[in-house]
Amino acid sequence: MAEWVLKYADTRGEIHQQVVSAGSEQELRDRYTQQGHLVYWVKPRQGALAGVGRSKKLNIEKFLIFNQQFVTLIRAGLPILKSLDLLADRLTDPTLGRYIKSVRDEVRNGTVLSEAFRMQGIFPKIYITTVLAGEKSGSLVEVLDRFIQYQKLALAVKKKVLVSLIYPAVLIALVIILIVFLVTYVVPNFAELYANMQAELPAMTQLLIAVGTTARTYILVAVAALAGLIVLFRMWARGEKAQERIDAVKLRTPILGEIWIKYQVAQFSRVLSTLLTGGIPLIQGLETAADSLGTALLRRSLDSAGKLVREGQALSTSLKTTGIFPGLAIDMIEVGESTGALPSMLTSVAEFYEEDVNTRMAAALSLIEPAIMIFMGAFVAFVLVSLYLPIFSLADNIR
Repeated sequence: MAEWVLKYADTRGEIHQQVVSAGSEQELRDRYTQQGHLVYWVKPRQGALAGVGRSKKLNIEKFLIFNQQFVTLIRAGLPILKSLDLLADRLTDPTLGRYIKSVRDEVRNGTVLSEAFRMQGIFPKIYITTVLAGEKSGSLVEVLDRFIQYQKLALAVKKKVLVSLIYPAVLIALVIILIVFLVTYVVPNFAELYANMQAELPAMTQLLIAVGTTARTYILVAVAALAGLIVLFRMWARGEKAQERIDAVKLRTPILGEIWIKYQVAQFSRVLSTLLTGGIPLIQGLETAADSLGTALLRRSLDSAGKLVREGQALSTSLKTTGIFPGLAIDMIEVGESTGALPSMLTSVAEFYEEDVNTRMAAALSLIEPAIMIFMGAFVAFVLVSLYLPIFSLADNIR
């Protein structure tokens, strides 16, 4: 069935806009009209409003809070529809509130919960699959609890990585600003001074002044060109092939490439463990785990591994053929398969590599800071020597 973007008013007069699956536009209009809704318009998802569910990103932290409240209400004995009804009007995030209201309306109209979430086009696939597993097994609260725990751990790891990158990023930004100031302001002023003095300049001073005066003249052009290149790069990077090339470059980057792939493996292992523990079959879990990753290269590799698993190959053997997964992760997964404890072993893989990523990040960042300071010191020393060397030469001539 095709996906359509639908805007309608419900029986209470509230306006909704969401992504809905239907065989045709007329079928969709008839369905909602029979339910007493007023349909404003229906457009193909590939049209002008394609991706309405993805036009805004989901606030994961607020979505996590919603799930904690949702689980608490269900555990207290409230029906799903009543729980959604209570939460939909009390969410502080207007974007999330609008989608939860749409989910509530779909459930009220007879749609199962997992399908109602899927129709919105904004919720993570791992969440939809988790809810589906809870519906089939009759243990929605338990699987949602596992999803909440997974999401908390994932957010904690992500925040730890981002916090560790803040200081080096600020330091690099300050270094760039200082270099631009020296080259475009200080150096040209010294160039004017030496031009008036008609002094004979050393080669290194001539080089620095040439660079400085050129940079001062074309600084705006350079900034515009840099901005244009960034825009073009972002447009190019949207393609699947481009993303795979970028990921390949990341993978080959010394030190950081190993940290990056281990972080991705930890994320994959955590997601797959959560799905398998919730009762999702291995093949479906692999597909969902691959979709949840933000790297095109690893997604393609996992698609290839999933085909081998469908053909009867073991998960460890299939992942080994990708040539990307670390050997230790493959060995641990193989042990989990042979002992029948794959979900718990995947959790161990995730914990091991998350800790390894934190350790290696700390070590790499501890090297970046002195490297930046050494570079900055060498550059400032070069500028000072180049600018003041002619003055020393003039002083010797005067003596």
